[in-house]
Amino acid sequence: MAVTHIEDMARLESFAEKNHIEGLTLATLQHLDDGSYPMDKAEQFLSFQKRINQELLTHKVITFNPYTNWFANAQLSDAQVKSFIVQFSVFSNQFLVAQLHKMINADTIEEMRASKEILANEIGVHFSGNQQGTSVDNGDLGGLEGSVEGGRFHFRAAHFELLVRMAEQLGLDFHLLGKRSRGRKETLFFCDELIRLYGNENYQIATAASYAVENWAAAGFWDQLVAGLSLYKASHHMNKLPLTFFSWHSKVEANHAHHTQEELESFYFNFEVDEGEFIKTGLEMLDGVYAFWHGLDQDRQKLH
Repeated sequence: MAVTHIEDMARLESFAEKNHIEGLTLATLQHLDDGSYPMDKAEQFLSFQKRINQELLTHKVITFNPYTNWFANAQLSDAQVKSFIVQFSVFSNQFLVAQLHKMINADTIEEMRASKEILANEIGVHFSGNQQGTSVDNGDLGGLEGSVEGGRFHFRAAHFELLVRMAEQLGLDFHLLGKRSRGRKETLFFCDELIRLYGNENYQIATAASYAVENWAAAGFWDQLVAGLSLYKASHHMNKLPLTFFSWHSKVEANHAHHTQEELESFYFNFEVDEGEFIKTGLEMLDGVYAFWHGLDQDRQKLH
């Protein structure tokens, strides 16, 4: 049952303090309070979380990404922006393959549906939540969260099409975008690692990779990309350049961090977790992410 009332939240926070298990999400505290989760596992998880914070979430792609740190304040050239958009389009389009694998290899019907939500939204189905949508071009991207159940499909709301419309304003034709043949070796390595780890048939491997990816996505790099592209748009007087793909993801990922933590806790309390392997897999996934950005960083230094 979801925790919705202020009184319930205060009670659960008091429960956490009394039992010295502060730091858990309210959803987990609710399960501990009603006895559906064993109390002894709470301390074990908090110890595991410390390991994650120290060994996984300190990965350089999360704490300091040279490319996105440069990008945020750079005087970007046309060539640098075009190279970036082409490689990001390959990642964006090939991510659909990894997400399809994640859906097919789901461990439960609930996990399959959660993966379908992401895949369907990627290809243009609105979330039908109560939050106000974002109007772009001649369409609407729907709410920032909710469910695709009952949502409407629009071709123009597909995430890849948002990138295509931006690329067109930069003089990039459709045939230059999204295909494996357009990807650098580092970009393709990242895409293949997503399929291997994020879309793995082994539930623990897929969960660890997903946790790593979501924490990378919520670490602020989208804001850095928006900042750099906004500077480019202004300095090049490109008032019609749509940045919706990046600004939309910046808003969506800000909502995902809490859900990601709830999912990790649910996974830990319901399964026997090999903590060392979980962290090892997460690091492998983040190495794949870093390879993508490292390739872009090498490229941008050659382009002017």
